[in-house]
Amino acid sequence: MNKNKFNKNLMKFIRNSTCSFTCVEEIKKVLNENGYIELFESNIDDIKTNKFYITRNDASIIAVEIPNVKSDSFMIVTTHTDTPALLLKPNCAYTKENYLKINAMPYGGLLDFGWIDHPLSLSGRVITKEENILKSKIIDFKKSMLIIPSVAIHQKSDSNTKLKLDEQIDLQPIICLSNNINVFDKILENEINNKVIDYDLYAYNNQEPILIGKSKEILISPRIDNLTSVYSGLVSFIESKSTTIKIFCGFDNEEIGSLTEEGADSNFLLNILKKISAKLDFDLSSSLQKSFIINSDNTHAVHPNHSEYADESGKAYLNNGVAIVREAGTSTNSISSSIIKTICNKNKIKYQDSTARNDITGGSTLSGINLRHVSILSIDIGIPQLSMHSSIETCSINDVYELYKLMYHFYKTKIIKEKGNIILK
Repeated sequence: MNKNKFNKNLMKFIRNSTCSFTCVEEIKKVLNENGYIELFESNIDDIKTNKFYITRNDASIIAVEIPNVKSDSFMIVTTHTDTPALLLKPNCAYTKENYLKINAMPYGGLLDFGWIDHPLSLSGRVITKEENILKSKIIDFKKSMLIIPSVAIHQKSDSNTKLKLDEQIDLQPIICLSNNINVFDKILENEINNKVIDYDLYAYNNQEPILIGKSKEILISPRIDNLTSVYSGLVSFIESKSTTIKIFCGFDNEEIGSLTEEGADSNFLLNILKKISAKLDFDLSSSLQKSFIINSDNTHAVHPNHSEYADESGKAYLNNGVAIVREAGTSTNSISSSIIKTICNKNKIKYQDSTARNDITGGSTLSGINLRHVSILSIDIGIPQLSMHSSIETCSINDVYELYKLMYHFYKTKIIKEKGNIILK
């Protein structure tokens, strides 16, 4: 895909992927348009197609493409579909001082002040009942509905020197001026034309992605972490031709530790690999030794005003390409890094090494979590960005395209281990 088309589609994908549920819906649309068939975990023992995908709990997805030639190895890209947001509590509506407010809890490690004074909307999943059937429906209001107002400097004179937000008090949005708590239920039921039993709803930043800079190289957008990885992985998966078994994963719940039914710390990926190996009649444990996982999640760029937070020899810069993340908690090692660097050098893809300061703790990675269940050579990569976990983030859109190119050529590569050496074809 050429750069202009990729950038345009990326921004549209980010705009429509407002939570893990809507993200998976967008992924499914793209897969359906390209001939992939939806299967279900309960009945995929007899796989009759070589291009398919499976979802779990409406919020995680694994897509598979089996080549026409015999293969017993996997090339896998893992990403995460969730993003920090405000998760609505049950019975969330309450009134105070003539404001109808929404009781919400932080989902993931929010940069709290980055959620104040921004227009917010709602998306997620609602559960309804028709006779004895419980049905789930994915919804997105799309329009701006909520706001979390800041306290004026006149009323809190030390706001510029002692900004400390209480997440129970300061992160509660208002939805309208009313003393009637039933208004919210009516808003919800009008949207789906049915009575709601329960919901998984998120308040998200409703601003449009925009490009700034001399060459329109800077992307300012909600949900850069980690939708840039999701879209790059998805498009490269679809477009690349391979002699290995290609797999693309979008896992939910990375931002809260992945220990859920559909998270990376579940049996989702392992179960799919077992089904594929059974269908193709090869030994899974042997095949994993010839396989490779890329975990793609964003990392921190050098901050323009605070370079002291960056490591001395591992600074990641915007517009310098894909970051190969090497920290004690990542799965990157010299072998996996050398494979990726070789692919980059061969295909003129920009990359950089990224490390963190020893006194600044990084987050866990999907590769590390997946390795608890599936032992495969793996690496952590991503793009550098600013303002991670704010409701608006910043990156170089050129880096996202470099990430897409790397994943595209990664899927086309076959790894052969021979007498302790690694051959790339």
